[in-house]
Amino acid sequence: MDAPAPKPNSAAARDVAYHLHPATDLRRHEEVGPMIIERGRGIYVTDDTGKDYIEGLAGLWSVAVGFGEQRLIDRAAEQMRQLPYYHSFAHKAHPAVIDLAERLVAMTPERLEKAFFTNSGSEANDTAIKMIWYYNNALGRPQKKKIISRRRAYHGVTIAAGSLTGLPINHNGFDLPLPGFLHVSCPHHLHEARPGESEEAFAARLADELEALILAEGPDTIAAFFGEPLMGAGGVVVPPATYWERIQAVLRKHDILLVADEVINGFGRTGAMFGCDTFGIDPDIMVLSKQITSSYAPLGALVVSGPVYEAVADGSHAHGAFGHGFTGSGHPVAVAVALENLDILAERDLVGNAARLSPRFFEHLDGFAGRDMVAETRGRGLIGGIELSAEAATAAGFANAAAATRRLAELAQEEGLIIRAIGETAAFCPPLIITETEIDEMFARFTRAFDRLAA
Repeated sequence: MDAPAPKPNSAAARDVAYHLHPATDLRRHEEVGPMIIERGRGIYVTDDTGKDYIEGLAGLWSVAVGFGEQRLIDRAAEQMRQLPYYHSFAHKAHPAVIDLAERLVAMTPERLEKAFFTNSGSEANDTAIKMIWYYNNALGRPQKKKIISRRRAYHGVTIAAGSLTGLPINHNGFDLPLPGFLHVSCPHHLHEARPGESEEAFAARLADELEALILAEGPDTIAAFFGEPLMGAGGVVVPPATYWERIQAVLRKHDILLVADEVINGFGRTGAMFGCDTFGIDPDIMVLSKQITSSYAPLGALVVSGPVYEAVADGSHAHGAFGHGFTGSGHPVAVAVALENLDILAERDLVGNAARLSPRFFEHLDGFAGRDMVAETRGRGLIGGIELSAEAATAAGFANAAAATRRLAELAQEEGLIIRAIGETAAFCPPLIITETEIDEMFARFTRAFDRLAA
């Protein structure tokens, strides 16, 4: 159901008049206006009419500790009073950024030794690309620059990160991807596997596809492979059994760096601290954002291996400086919030909470697997997706499964639940603080919406 047209001079009307929205059909927005969220508490947010919603996507996959966490508010205010801003350029630092760098190195895989800070995941992926090019130049390999990612991947929307991303909506109209960015198949068994092909056989074929591309392009031209351990914005795509083991073997064979994009997976979402832990990945670079601060402050980071750092350090000495960085790199308020957020994750065992509640979450999610409208349910930890059947959607009068999923998200919103329609998949990613009772209530609201759609 479309929202009513905004009233003149209302907040909604002013939004339509002045605010250019990201990830939005702007002409449609002119017709329907915004949903305006004014407050948040725990797993709930409240709109400007006073209606409460369960935030079933944790904002944008990111509010781990829930809304209104006073400790994060207090820590930000304390840091603002003490040192509201400083930078890390030209041998400068401040205590909070040192503490967070040390903490990230300690908690990420053993080979990762140095942390660099950005304002977002997109900037972190851009930085990883530039650092990899710089690394290969420092090693005297100027031709080793091409980057491989996957179709349906999401790595951000800046020019380079947007080229990594494998979604047409982020390429169309922008002249992306740039040259030198290559894409291989999405590891989605439901759609990409051949009839009767097991997960292991599918994974082996994808590893063969990757190696064939590397050999065709020339291993001495391929610099890195970027991948989300579990693909998020591409539709909650879980890799098939043995996939990451086989992919890593190909990359190591041809001296190609592996970048694990943990922007959505990281800090507990899959039921382990990182998706790399869940899927057995040993990266050369790990990219972080979102749940690092529960999105209370913008922050991204990448943690790099010793060999990558050593080459970059040599290059910086040769050139006089590592000529990259942002005004907000390691912003004191953002990194202070991150430190407090990580304390909360540890003290309340929210990573363990995701693992403990995952069976309850999937008891509900997988309960839809037998419904006529459903093609598949999937996920890990506290992230999941319900993919609607194209055949059932068209039989029900929708143009396609994506249209049915959009309608399902609208109905869920009417029932007091915010989820994300990603193509044909309804995505769930609640705050890590959610309780068993709240999971039951979230799916009760979704069930009412689904029954309305099916009817």
